[in-house]
Amino acid sequence: MATHQEITESLLAFTNGYNANQRLIVMNRDWDRVILIKADDLPSEHTLILNNGELTMREGGVDNPDLIVMANSEILADMFYGDITPTEPYMNGTLRITGSEDDIVRLDFISMLIWGE
Repeated sequence: MATHQEITESLLAFTNGYNANQRLIVMNRDWDRVILIKADDLPSEHTLILNNGELTMREGGVDNPDLIVMANSEILADMFYGDITPTEPYMNGTLRITGSEDDIVRLDFISMLIWGE
């Protein structure tokens, strides 16, 4: 089991990787979204905020997010560090993403550009 702090650090790595990629910033400058990241095995919530192409992360949840990403703490930490891709946990049901299909596809594409396949 990963800790809340490990999830925080993985999300900071993801956020830094995103913001270092100028292509992603330009591509997403008109895609403002709020993404709730929630562990299902410990009380841990984080919010990713994409605004004008820039991504920020804060600890804690938010009401009415555009996307909800939920999995156990280990999967979340591994995924946002780029140690695993979201494909396998998504396909076996241990990773659940709630939101529009277009938003889910865009989030998957962002992950692929940051960490590769």
